[in-house]
Amino acid sequence: MPQHRPAEPDIQRYYTEVFAEAERLDRTPQGRLEARRTRELLARLLPPPPAAVLDVGGGPGAYAGWLAAAGHRVHLVDLVPAHVAAARAAYPELTATVGDARDLPLPDDAVDVTLLLGPLYHLTERADRVAALREAARLTRPGGPVVAAVISRNAALIDLTAQGRADEHTRSRLLGAYATGVNDPETGFTTAYFHRPEQVVDEFTAAALPTPRLYGLEGPLWPLLNAMDTGPEDRLFADAMACAETFERDPAVLGASAHLLAVASV
Repeated sequence: MPQHRPAEPDIQRYYTEVFAEAERLDRTPQGRLEARRTRELLARLLPPPPAAVLDVGGGPGAYAGWLAAAGHRVHLVDLVPAHVAAARAAYPELTATVGDARDLPLPDDAVDVTLLLGPLYHLTERADRVAALREAARLTRPGGPVVAAVISRNAALIDLTAQGRADEHTRSRLLGAYATGVNDPETGFTTAYFHRPEQVVDEFTAAALPTPRLYGLEGPLWPLLNAMDTGPEDRLFADAMACAETFERDPAVLGASAHLLAVASV
């Protein structure tokens, strides 16, 4: 997919007409693992409630609602109007508006924490990703964390191969995404960018943020969970959680996770 093609219409269509993001974290064992690990890490990394949390690209509110229930003051921003409407309806304790991660109409030092748990993997241009990180840094008070999620460069090829979907039609596109980081929507996913760990560090520092700490979210066992349709109470799920936590900071294993979480304090 040419990188100059505007991403917004494709993303809007995908999340409005094709894919129900509200169901993603409960639909598969990998989604449940991602959700549980993300919440576990946020509980470790964020200041105690009540903190002012800006959840940029927060979708229909899976994490924003959980943080609000924990006592944080949460404002959610998302590019997709349907996501904002869903978040408002499901979680009346938070506020939500439509917006673009690269340019938000909020004052400097507006919040204690800024989350970017979606925008960086829907911006295919490095300059746009750096702009979103720079905006997050501007909005976060000194000492507060900026926490960002990215999709691993390896995830698409691993995932579709494990599902048996890496056929003649998709394999060349998956290899293209592995080579360049830019996803071709013909794979079934929308416009996206997949990171190598060192690129996350590069983009944080380019945005004048400190070198981030990187965490592998799902660890290396997530494809096995999906293949075996592992339930949340199964022994294998607990073992995958423990494995992910053991390897979460190991540079040699980071890229085996489907998602990476990066955090740096402003």
